Amino acid sequence: MDSGISSTSFHSSLLVSSLKVIRPYQWLKNLLIFVPLMASHKFSSHAFFQAAEAFCSFCLCASTVYVINDLVDINSDRIHPRKRYRPFASGALKPSFGWMFAPALLAASFALAVSVSTLFLVVLTLYFATTCLYSFRLKQQVIVDVLLLAILYTFRVLAGAGATMIVPSFWLLAFCMFLFLCLALVKRYSEMIVVQQQNRSQVAGRGYFTSDSPVILSLGAASAYNAVLVMALYINSPDLEGMYQNRVALWLVLPPFLYWVSRIWLKAHRGEVHDDPLLFAATDKQSWVIGAAIGAAFYLASISVRLPL
Repeated sequence: MDSGISSTSFHSSLLVSSLKVIRPYQWLKNLLIFVPLMASHKFSSHAFFQAAEAFCSFCLCASTVYVINDLVDINSDRIHPRKRYRPFASGALKPSFGWMFAPALLAASFALAVSVSTLFLVVLTLYFATTCLYSFRLKQQVIVDVLLLAILYTFRVLAGAGATMIVPSFWLLAFCMFLFLCLALVKRYSEMIVVQQQNRSQVAGRGYFTSDSPVILSLGAASAYNAVLVMALYINSPDLEGMYQNRVALWLVLPPFLYWVSRIWLKAHRGEVHDDPLLFAATDKQSWVIGAAIGAAFYLASISVRLPL
């Protein structure tokens, strides 16, 4: 009887640790796959289901990357105040399990990708190759690492385009690149704050020193406001003719967006943004309110109502 209970407990612990290592909460970032469909104003049920299938495939691929990344970072994670509790770093899972688990996830991801589209499969392959390059080699390269993180975010948008066969506009790609670079820099800056609190001078497993934090802050703020500028230029662009019935309402998008990027940098500077900034936004009440305000502005722009602006 004790043996049965012990076996059940072991399998339960293995399941919990396996779920932790694939990080389902990180799949929120893969919702970016639906952005081309939403931005195109050409919704169809077929395109939606293609994007949904691509989302599932991308989640499995991303989880493969998280497993590999944790295996590569196991030593640096063990001295990190939060990351030391990750399954491999804490000893809850053996590295040998991870090296078997990762190929199984990847095989499932690519099997699903084949049924989406050839273009999506190409983007997924490039995403996985770039992520492996980042994990094994380039994450130690200053600036290169944050540029790659921004590109990896953008790959999600391109994956959605490949799944639905919707060509993303210049405006969308420019906006994404600046915004995602801003978020990548927030992530790296937040890590520096943690290192400073530990009275260490260098970020473990990275090429940054805590003395670099003012530079990262400057670059991040510049990227944030460039994203706002691209949005403003897009709103004023002739490309929007005929897409919105009440185009002037789109200007209501800018104040809450400007507030959000400014606030997230203030929060990061205070050490209140942990790990991924998108996950911070997903659990932050003010971010939800701001998202609702931006959504309301787009809704007002899409209906025939005259506004006193």
